[in-house]
Amino acid sequence: MPDLRIINGRIIVRVLSFLLMIESVFMFSALVVALIYNEPVKPILFSALITGIVGVSVWLVMSKQKRKNIGKREGYLIVSLSWVVISLFGALPFVFSGAISSYTDAFFETISGFTTTGATILTDIESLPKSLLFWRSMTHWIGGMGIIVLTVAVLPFLGIGGLQLMVAEMPGITPDKLHPRITATAKRLWGIYVILTFAEVLFLWVGEMDLFDSVCHAFATMATGGFSTKNSSIAGFAPYTQYVIVAFMVLAGTNFTLHYLALHKRFDKLKTNQEFRLYLWFILIFTFAVTLGLLFFVNLGVEEAFRNALFTIVSIITTTGFITTDYLLWPSYIWMLVFTLMFVGGSAGSTGGGVKIVRHFLLFKNSWTELKRTLHPSAIIPVKFNGKPVSQDIIFNVMAFFLIYMFVFGIGIVLLALMGYDFETSIGAAIASLGNIGPGIGGVGPVENYAFFSPLAKWFLSFLMLLGRLELFTVLIIFSRAFWKN
Repeated sequence: MPDLRIINGRIIVRVLSFLLMIESVFMFSALVVALIYNEPVKPILFSALITGIVGVSVWLVMSKQKRKNIGKREGYLIVSLSWVVISLFGALPFVFSGAISSYTDAFFETISGFTTTGATILTDIESLPKSLLFWRSMTHWIGGMGIIVLTVAVLPFLGIGGLQLMVAEMPGITPDKLHPRITATAKRLWGIYVILTFAEVLFLWVGEMDLFDSVCHAFATMATGGFSTKNSSIAGFAPYTQYVIVAFMVLAGTNFTLHYLALHKRFDKLKTNQEFRLYLWFILIFTFAVTLGLLFFVNLGVEEAFRNALFTIVSIITTTGFITTDYLLWPSYIWMLVFTLMFVGGSAGSTGGGVKIVRHFLLFKNSWTELKRTLHPSAIIPVKFNGKPVSQDIIFNVMAFFLIYMFVFGIGIVLLALMGYDFETSIGAAIASLGNIGPGIGGVGPVENYAFFSPLAKWFLSFLMLLGRLELFTVLIIFSRAFWKN
C-alpha cells in the first residue's frame, strides 16, 4: 500500500482554507457592484459569507498546525486542488441568483473563468445582472496571474513557505526570478499585472465603453480569458476599442519578466529574447496571410480586413478568445490557419495558455540539431536559447510535454466522439478546452457556446481546462503511483 504519511494533509487543508478567505474578499467586491446598480445582493452576499465562513472555520481548526515549509508533493496537491475548490465555491453566486440553474453549468462557467478558458454555457450574457457579470470577469482576473502567485506573497507572513507553490504553478521551464526572494517575485508580477489592467481600463474608458464594461473587458484581456459582457463579444465595438484590446492582448501574451525589464528600461533584453521575437513574427506573418485571404476572397476593405485578421490572430495565439467576426465563415484555408494557431499559445511566463512558443522553438531547434548531428556524429552541438545552452533535462521535459499534450488532445477527441458529438465539434472542444482558448471549430465555433454538451461532457471539458491551465504535469503527476510512494 502507498505510504500516505509522506503527505501533510493538515497544511494542504490550511492553505486551501486561506484561498477560500481570499476568494470571499473578491466576492464582496461584486457585492459593491450589486449595491451600485441596485441589484439583489443576497446571492453575492450569501456566497461570500459561505465561502468566508468555511475558509475561516477550517483555518481555525487547523491553527495548531506547526510552522513548516510546503514540500513538493504538498505543493502539487495544493495547486491542483485549489482551482477545483475555488471553482466549487465560485459557482455559488450563479446558482443562488438563479442565473444558472444547473450546478454543473455553474461550475463549468466558473472553472472556465478561473482557468482563463472563456468557454461559456450562457446563451444570453446581457441578461445577467452586472454584479454577476463582474464576478464572472473577476474569476478571469484572479486566475490570470494565478491565485497561487498571489498567495505566495502572503504565506510567509503566516509562517508557511510558498516556494513549492510557485514551482507547481509554473511547471516546465523555470521562470526567471525578478528577485531572489520568491515573495518579492510574486509581488512584482502582481504589481505589473495590476498596472497593465489599470492602464487598459483607462484606454477603454476613453473610448465608447463605460467604466463597468472597461473594467470587465480589461480583466478578461489581461487574463487572456475572453469573457465579454456582450453577446457579440467585441464585434459590436468601434475599431478604436478593438485595437486597444489587441494591444493589451499582445502584452498579456508576453512573458511578464520582459514587462518588468522594460519598466526598468532594459529594452536590450526585449530585442535579444528569441521567444518574444518569434511571438511577434507569428502574429505578423499570420496576420499578413489572413489579411490577403480576406481581401481577395471575402471582399472586405483593407482596414477592415486587416483589423479582423489582426484581432483574430492575436486573440487565438494568446488564447484570449475574444471575437469580432465568425472566422468559420471565411474560406477553409484561412480558418484552418486560425485552427493551427490554437496549438501555439502565448509566451512562457504570460497569462496565455496553450503549448507556449518557447516549447515549439526548442522542439524545432532540437530537431534541427539532431539533423546536424546525423551529418556530423562527432560534433558537440548544444541547443541554445537566448544565446545560452539548454540542458538536456529541459529538452526532455519539452518533448514529454508535447507528446503528452497531443496524446491528451487525442484522447479528448475520442471520448467526446464516444459521447455522441460529431468529429469536428469534438476536435474543436478538445483543443479549445485543453488550450484554454474558448472558441474552437464545429459546434463550439466563435459564435456558438457549450450549453448543448451533456453534464458528463462538461465535467470532462472542465478537467481538460484544468490540465491545460496547470500545463499537464502538475495534475497528471498526482495520478501516478510514484507520487504517493515514500
